[in-house]
Amino acid sequence: MNALLIGLAAAAAILLLFLANAIKIVPEYERGVIFRLGRIQGAKGPGLFFIIPIIDRMIRVDLRILTADVPPQEIITSDNVTVRVDAVTYFQVLDPVKSVIAIEDYQVATSKIAQTTLRSILGQRSLDDLLGKRDEINQLLAQVIDDLTNPWGVKVSLVEVRDVSLPEAMRRAMARQAEAERDRRARVIHALGEREAAQNLGEAAGILEEHPAAMQLRTLGSLVDVASQQGSVVAFPVPMELLQLARATRNSHP
Repeated sequence: MNALLIGLAAAAAILLLFLANAIKIVPEYERGVIFRLGRIQGAKGPGLFFIIPIIDRMIRVDLRILTADVPPQEIITSDNVTVRVDAVTYFQVLDPVKSVIAIEDYQVATSKIAQTTLRSILGQRSLDDLLGKRDEINQLLAQVIDDLTNPWGVKVSLVEVRDVSLPEAMRRAMARQAEAERDRRARVIHALGEREAAQNLGEAAGILEEHPAAMQLRTLGSLVDVASQQGSVVAFPVPMELLQLARATRNSHP
């Protein structure tokens, strides 16, 4: 009797172990890639399904968007400037079967591909492009990396160059360049102002030459403005025509 109970308990334990290994539950964001005696059977899930223990083997594949940080890379640009660049890659598995049978570890492989592609693409660009055309470079990196990872069933959706570190000497040179550019703009603006002022003065002189009375009115207007201020000294200019007229009158009436 005891032997029978022990046998039933052992059978129940084996059955429970069998069921535990046979029943698989895969969440919505995962798929289970099934191998039967070493042969691929496809991907199953999400939800509840059964496999044959010992004969079947399941590998879980995450379908969510994953991120891989690209370690800082020392890169020499096309204009021979050494910069230190780091980036981040966003990718997602679209084909679970390919991601298992085509590559040993798609996450590590995608990270390595991102590093080599980053060095290759940025090495062909100048420093000005790297600083000013960040969006264009990000799109090019994502396209190139995606073409390389597509046979693995991996889709690279985005690559972002996060930081570009410049040597201290280059930073000082760029600061001097920016200061010189601002000084040049200031000189150009000042020269344009002087030119416009000279043109306006020339036009005003032409008008006053055609209308001499306007010059007298302008002079009187200036004297009124100065006289309105307290404590100011007014030097009234006497027109030469008036002196000549007074001299001629004195000579005619001695």
